[in-house]
Amino acid sequence: PPRTVGIETGSDPSKATFTLMHEDHTLGNAVRYILAKNPEVAFAGYSVPHPSEPKMNIRVQTTGVPAEEAFMNSVLTLYKLTEHIETTFDEAIAGYDSRSSKR
Repeated sequence: PPRTVGIETGSDPSKATFTLMHEDHTLGNAVRYILAKNPEVAFAGYSVPHPSEPKMNIRVQTTGVPAEEAFMNSVLTLYKLTEHIETTFDEAIAGYDSRSSKR
């Protein structure tokens, strides 16, 4: 299924709700955590309205920067974090394999 993002904003760009289709608590909690670490974010929360509905809502309120900017930065940060974890893991496996092949 295609992954899509919907954005609901009012007249204040520092507040927005992002709806992500076909995502669940795994991504929701990770994005919420990254958002909460941002000092420009006043509130970050997520909800999955119903288990049978394939959508998740993320609410962002900032201290002035556009909520869309804070959201996109958090997703980019999360992406970079997962890339780092993958690289570190691959390096550790390669190091283990090279050490164990010498035995």
